Amino acid sequence: MRKNFTPAPGRYILIGRGGIWTPAGIINFLSNEDTPGQPRDSSFRRKRMICTKEKRLSYTEKAEALLAQMSLDEKVYLMSGKVPLGPEALNEMMTDPVKHYNYIPYPNGDCKRLGIPAVRFCDGPRGVVCGVGKSTCFPVSMCRGASFDTELEEEIGRAIGREVRAWGGNLFAGVCINLPQNPGWGRSQESYGEESFAVGQMAAALVRGVQEENVMACIKHFAFNSMEISRFKVSVDCDRRTEREVFLPHFKDCVDAGAASIMSAYNRYKGIHCGHHDYLLKKVLKEEWDFDGFVMSDFIWGVKDTVEGANNGEDLEMCGTIVYGDKLVQAVKDGLVPEARIDEACLRLIRTTLAFDEAYTASYGKEIIGCEKHRALALRSAEEGITLLKNEPVNGGKPALPLNRDTVKTIALIGKLAVAPNIGDYGSSRVFPAYVVSPYDGICKAAPGVKILCDDGSDPERAKKLAAGADAAVFVVGFDHDDEGEYVSNDQDSAYTGATGGDRRELSLHEDEIVLLKTAGPANRNSVAVMIGGNTIVVTEWIDCVASLIMAFYPGQEGGTALARILFGDVNPSGKLPFVQPFSGEDLPKIDWDTTNQWYEYYHGYAKLEKEGKEPLYPYGYGLSYTTFGLEDAHFEAADGFVSASCTVTNTGSRSGTEVLQLYVGFPNSKVERPVKLLRGFKRVELKPGESKKIGIRCAVSKLEWYNPRTPGFELERMEYRLYIGSSSAGRDLLSGTVKI
Repeated sequence: MRKNFTPAPGRYILIGRGGIWTPAGIINFLSNEDTPGQPRDSSFRRKRMICTKEKRLSYTEKAEALLAQMSLDEKVYLMSGKVPLGPEALNEMMTDPVKHYNYIPYPNGDCKRLGIPAVRFCDGPRGVVCGVGKSTCFPVSMCRGASFDTELEEEIGRAIGREVRAWGGNLFAGVCINLPQNPGWGRSQESYGEESFAVGQMAAALVRGVQEENVMACIKHFAFNSMEISRFKVSVDCDRRTEREVFLPHFKDCVDAGAASIMSAYNRYKGIHCGHHDYLLKKVLKEEWDFDGFVMSDFIWGVKDTVEGANNGEDLEMCGTIVYGDKLVQAVKDGLVPEARIDEACLRLIRTTLAFDEAYTASYGKEIIGCEKHRALALRSAEEGITLLKNEPVNGGKPALPLNRDTVKTIALIGKLAVAPNIGDYGSSRVFPAYVVSPYDGICKAAPGVKILCDDGSDPERAKKLAAGADAAVFVVGFDHDDEGEYVSNDQDSAYTGATGGDRRELSLHEDEIVLLKTAGPANRNSVAVMIGGNTIVVTEWIDCVASLIMAFYPGQEGGTALARILFGDVNPSGKLPFVQPFSGEDLPKIDWDTTNQWYEYYHGYAKLEKEGKEPLYPYGYGLSYTTFGLEDAHFEAADGFVSASCTVTNTGSRSGTEVLQLYVGFPNSKVERPVKLLRGFKRVELKPGESKKIGIRCAVSKLEWYNPRTPGFELERMEYRLYIGSSSAGRDLLSGTVKI
């Protein structure tokens, strides 16, 4: 909490190091060592105060006083981005990726006469998208989501906030929380997973961290923006329950966490552009959720109409001015847009920018950008997120992993991605770090006495011979920026991003990599497949051809270091899948990636498979360790507006390790259509060999409500619920009991 803000007593209670309890239902993570802490209000509310020498004025009052002194032209200037968008500027932006991203933070209008600062925009979410060869490149959000570590995500947020300020910015637009209806979405690497609850918790942590450094956090894209190829033309539709229970709750979690800004989406929702969607921007966001920050458009094409945009809740056109500016001034003069609407938008902008800029006193220099501390944080994040999915004993002996430096003297490192500095999408999230550690670089550094035999895998038979002659074989396969990522159009994609990007129509690996794994994988008993990618990769065709399987995601600039440390056992893997791994992509919702109309289903991911009785290859929340854990003594209860589950966790193996406990709630007695169960809490637990801890997780009952479109509103069913606590969503990994509400 920023010290110059007045908290709302009792609204937020910080519990130990683990989390935050709120009446709105944000989960808290509770262990036997946790103790109640200080009242905390991390939301940006009008009640917050600033200090002056004479008296204390609320930000609203100060903003109103400034607003009263402004002309119409000055007010509209605040609502308009200031990046030049003429033909020459646009051509440079669209044809030179390096120049496009080597910008100072994008500004909107300010008012120097009255001391009103500009919004100074920096993108994300892998780090600060500013400059070339400097910013820290963290793992993509999907990898961070696999850590299920909100404390670490808050630390990353603070690091990003410091770098934003060092670059001269005051807003970070890297809280991307669109939910993938289908994992083929090209930018799903920018979100935290398939589960709304987990996305909300991780994103809220990022918001808190960024804003601890007095940098405005912008959450995006509001809403239903989960397609790349069609994002400029598609109209997404769904029923109200799907909207409110699946696709909007994580946005509200971020609003409740205090997010200062929201970016609207390019796509339409129910036929209306999200950039001027009265229902989303005004009714839901500003009225129902009491959001008092400001709404900005997605860049250049995010708002289509001057009058509709201004009247329906779009407070700021970014990054340049196309439909606001002089056109908006004239619309007010013509009586098409009330000046009161201009005043409301400017009040939000002034209040928010003043609150963050006046509180900022740290004055970070450029030396903090990409500093050693931040790089170490990126390494830790990769180590926590990389997920071990298979590690079976070979010929009745030990598992292939971890590799033993005493016995493994040669490694066949196979695949074109093994030597690639592969950090993900080349679109608006692209970060230019000082260096990137490839898998090859990381393995060479981690095992200087091991001979590395490299092959790009283009000839499967040659790779087979190489693998057969080595002590271990590591295959690095998957995707890069040409396979998935941000997409503009057939005419502009390569010029704008320097890559093809777009959505993945197939969830399997490229055919040549499948052939490679089927041919060369069985040639070595210690074979490891390392997958690079932003979301689910179907592995059914070749999984039996390798002894071990790792999902590395896009692990950031220190990804190769983290991968090598896990391969050799210097780090015990602890990542858990933030999505379900099906046997077939046919088990997931169908999406037409090139369409003008798309229906979003109520069920997707693990909830869909469970409802349809389909067994996944790997369940949601699944991940292996080099040690083993036992769970016992489960206890479940409902009291004081919460449901809770606890159990004793014991490290039954010989290595220290971390387990991720997960709380699920089931609805077997519901009178309405409900999922079999839903994630409603998680907690990381570090244990030494033989150590046991009693761990509890609880969740506000408001997170168990369903949305009744007839009322309309959320309702809590008074009935018996089933609670589960364990290490994944699979029944075999859970202890269960019942509680009555």
